[in-house]
Amino acid sequence: MTDSTRYVRWFKELGIADVALVGGKNASLGEMYQNLTAEGVRVPNGFAVTAEAYNYVLESNNAWPKLHAALDGLNPDNIKDLQAGGKKAREIVMNCVLPDDLKAAILSGYNELKQEYGNDISLAVRSSATAEDSPEASFAGQNDSYLNISSDEALLDAYQRCLASNFTDRSIHYKHDNNFDVYTVFLSVVVMKMVRSDIGASGVMFSLDTETSFKDVVFINGALGLGENIVQGTIEPDSFYVHKPTFNLGHRTVLKRRLGKKELKMIFTDSLNTDNIAVEYTNNIETSDDERKHYCISDADVMVLADYAIKIENHYSGDAGHYKPMDMEWAKDGIDGELYIVQARPETVSSQKNGAVLEIYHLKETANVIARGQAVGTRIGAGKVRVINDVALLSDFQPGEVLVADTTTPDWEPVMKIASAIVTNRGGRTCHAAIVARELGVPAIVGTNNATELLTNERPATVSCAEGEFGNIYEGILNFDIEKTDLSQLAHPNTEIMMNLGNPDRAFSLASLPVDGIGLARMEFIINEYIKVHPMALQHPDKTDADTRQKINELCTAYESPQDFFVKALSEGVASIAAAVYPKPCVVRMSDFKSNEYATLLGGTYFEPEEDNPMIGFRGASRYTHPAYADGFALECQAMKRARDEMGMTNVKLMIPFCRRVQEGEKVLKAMAENGLTRGENGLQVYVMCEIPNNVIQIDAFAQLFDGFSIGSNDLTQLTLGVDRDSQIVAFDFDERDPGVKEMLRLSIEGARRNGRHSGICGQAPSDYPEIAEYLVELGIDAMSLNPDTVLATTRRVLEVEKRLTQTAKSA
Repeated sequence: MTDSTRYVRWFKELGIADVALVGGKNASLGEMYQNLTAEGVRVPNGFAVTAEAYNYVLESNNAWPKLHAALDGLNPDNIKDLQAGGKKAREIVMNCVLPDDLKAAILSGYNELKQEYGNDISLAVRSSATAEDSPEASFAGQNDSYLNISSDEALLDAYQRCLASNFTDRSIHYKHDNNFDVYTVFLSVVVMKMVRSDIGASGVMFSLDTETSFKDVVFINGALGLGENIVQGTIEPDSFYVHKPTFNLGHRTVLKRRLGKKELKMIFTDSLNTDNIAVEYTNNIETSDDERKHYCISDADVMVLADYAIKIENHYSGDAGHYKPMDMEWAKDGIDGELYIVQARPETVSSQKNGAVLEIYHLKETANVIARGQAVGTRIGAGKVRVINDVALLSDFQPGEVLVADTTTPDWEPVMKIASAIVTNRGGRTCHAAIVARELGVPAIVGTNNATELLTNERPATVSCAEGEFGNIYEGILNFDIEKTDLSQLAHPNTEIMMNLGNPDRAFSLASLPVDGIGLARMEFIINEYIKVHPMALQHPDKTDADTRQKINELCTAYESPQDFFVKALSEGVASIAAAVYPKPCVVRMSDFKSNEYATLLGGTYFEPEEDNPMIGFRGASRYTHPAYADGFALECQAMKRARDEMGMTNVKLMIPFCRRVQEGEKVLKAMAENGLTRGENGLQVYVMCEIPNNVIQIDAFAQLFDGFSIGSNDLTQLTLGVDRDSQIVAFDFDERDPGVKEMLRLSIEGARRNGRHSGICGQAPSDYPEIAEYLVELGIDAMSLNPDTVLATTRRVLEVEKRLTQTAKSA
């Protein structure tokens, strides 16, 4: 072996087995360059200066004894000791003289890169430790990198600085924490073509969702300029998700996206020292307003990156299909416009998390009960009280506080999701506060009557929903336990167990629950939380005021038009929920805001009537073909068509709410077809909510129009008993267990079966009452859709009922 090949190895000569020779970063770059460039994955060419070269430099300068003198006996937990030792070690390395043959080998490699890319090529010089990217430790960010290197002197200087960075304070401490010998972790160095992302964009991406371990997506972060701002967390980047299963089927769309602030971008600087060598390679500058308002890369770029990520993950997973999610760095060259992968390593944190776990909350102590009401969920939350008596005071709310209010409306959701708990004076188990709290996983107690009088600002309180149907608000911050149970061995009942979900941000975290799909995805949550504008105001902004139009324009800046904003935001929100259970069904209910709720959306007051009782007013199917909302419904249809046809979420089934009459159902289906959603085309199924007594009485006629029925037990109970479920005064009469309501349930299920149609339930009843769940199983319902926090407990209950029914049938 010549000195040249001992000290310099090109990417085309390296593979993942060469970590001991060239470190993790170089080994991975070589692996990809050799195996994936032919598949279209762009990796800049380059070479590794080997770990043997590192040892050669230190030995030829007799540096090892000096390093031992500086570092032996060092206590990394003593900051002063660490700083002093690290500084000495780095000075020792920087004072070394690079051997002539090593310098010649490095500069020869540089000349070869000039021949390939041109004399004006600049270089990235990056550290690559021999223990880097191992299963035990990543070494990410522990050693230094130098960018925009464009001379022989700067290259050799950057190389030596990389060697010295093996002894940065953080690197020494990291080795200590991970039980690595500071003397046996050698440093190799990457020398590669510099991707000019300083005038382009860059970022990181993962072949799974890092927060939830959901493996069916590629998660991409991006920002303008060099990628260090994202790595350091100094800015809020743009983010994108791509759904791998539908991408592999040929669908090329973003699953969901979020526009980051991108406050800064890192660019190159030309600061030189007295030797005319760059010492400050980068500088952070503020981005412009226009740059902040637009995404840093196009959708087409996102697709290229997703393709890279999938190919890289597949390669590292191997032919045997051993799932190995990857953590990658990418860069977009502002000169040639191409996207490159500049690093890839196994993801070793999220991929190791355990799935489906049952959580049970236990209060460890008690105190004086300040107030009590109906419990929502089974969790416990604690914090200082914040009473909000006016929507104008929402900005006073701080994360982790207990939100206390008379009641809540959809525009309160931003503070509800950062609350430790929610308490309201009014409302029942199906009021807005309760529904949103369930979806957010926040404990809530509703219907306390006087919580806003009994609780005062800054007062510490514990909200317990872990004690049955009624919840207690206790004085002070109390201790509680969370019991977690692994449910990987949980059996599956014959009755389909589905889940109610409207919040796309919770979808991936709930994907591990053992469900047969989503039985109710509420479109209203997405419209309220992500779109915030009344659909008709987007279609007809000219009918609103100047201030409203200005706010709409601000929301839609990154999109082609207000209509494009609505269609993409809604379709991506729905698709994110559908992706969590794909290819299992996801039943999406078309919008069911009531007029007073629609009026709270931006521009809503210009399009909504004032009604004395909106609960049974202008809502559901009656809106869809009415001139006052038909254009808004057209946008909803366009969004659902995009989710199914362009994004590939053919598991999405659509559901029509509050359809009062058969003729109304016919008109809605016709309007859907006119907007590109024809029942039966591309496998489209359309369900109808069975929540009005006429749906039950006329079920044979409705069955001729729709593919299935989902019982809305909340409204069905309300209209069967004549009880306004929003009225606290008569809430005691709202009971899904009433014999009359149970008879309506029986007739609905039998009617669906008689007509060969699917029967399900998505209302509160089976989530709240075990006896109702048992009754539905006995009736032979096809599916139950439950709140996420009751899925596991109800599944166990259903299994017990099915076992009992089987035993009874055998004995008979």
